[in-house]
Amino acid sequence: MNQTLNQFEAARGKLFSIAYHMLGSVTDAEDTVQEAYLRYHNAANDAPDEIRSPEAFLSTVVTRLCLNQLQSARAQRETYVGPWLPEPLITEDDMPLAQAQTQESLSMAFLVLLERLTPPERAVFLLHEVFDYSFAEIAEIIGKEEAACRQIFRRARQFIVAQRPRFTPSAERHAQLLHSFMDAVGDGNLDALTRLLADDVTLWTDGGGKAKGAATRPLHGASSVARFILGSMRNYPRPVEVEITRANGEPAIIFRTDGAPVIFIGVTVADHAIHELRVIGNPDKLRGLPHV
Repeated sequence: MNQTLNQFEAARGKLFSIAYHMLGSVTDAEDTVQEAYLRYHNAANDAPDEIRSPEAFLSTVVTRLCLNQLQSARAQRETYVGPWLPEPLITEDDMPLAQAQTQESLSMAFLVLLERLTPPERAVFLLHEVFDYSFAEIAEIIGKEEAACRQIFRRARQFIVAQRPRFTPSAERHAQLLHSFMDAVGDGNLDALTRLLADDVTLWTDGGGKAKGAATRPLHGASSVARFILGSMRNYPRPVEVEITRANGEPAIIFRTDGAPVIFIGVTVADHAIHELRVIGNPDKLRGLPHV
């Protein structure tokens, strides 16, 4: 029993990272990892000789559970109210970064990009590109031929490379823009806020039909986005506490009332301006953020 648990704990971090990258949800990733442990525990008791490698067995179970969930999630997201965004993951301690291999693979922009892949493309791309599994190992995990996995990876990688942002700012510049953004929003300064935004900035707001005033479609343009942001802040009672934290490996903003998170904002920065904002107000996706 203790050996089984120790083997699982040794792999838990990597399993969570795989599940979170696949599902974009902290809660679902944790549930998936727990289900994988139960299956591993039962298999270790019933047929221990069939488990050649605990980590390989657990990675296979987690990936297949995620593939099954993604198939049903795609149908659910077609009826989701407004844009769907991943659940933010606080990365203050940098542990998820070590598990994910690279900071970029955890970024909100990257996770949103992964949503446009099919579930098999997402699995093959992540397992090879982010987690360094060989195509032979991936073929066993997802139950496809190795040659097919190579083709799936090439197709997915071509898409990701074509869509990935060309410029990544320094962490200092990213944080500096967020501080200026917070000041402009706190002061209600429309001109200052507009100057921080790129002319072609895009705003996505994920309210899930549960957040008052959330836009149900993307907004474009500096003037429209700035006016919407300042207008939406009127929906929250004062005082509003504002904090810069690290989420998904990047600086991000959390707005709180009475210590409870009510808004999460992640931004994509390029050419010294904010090009994309992703705002999450759906309370279901904010439950994992710390309360103060």
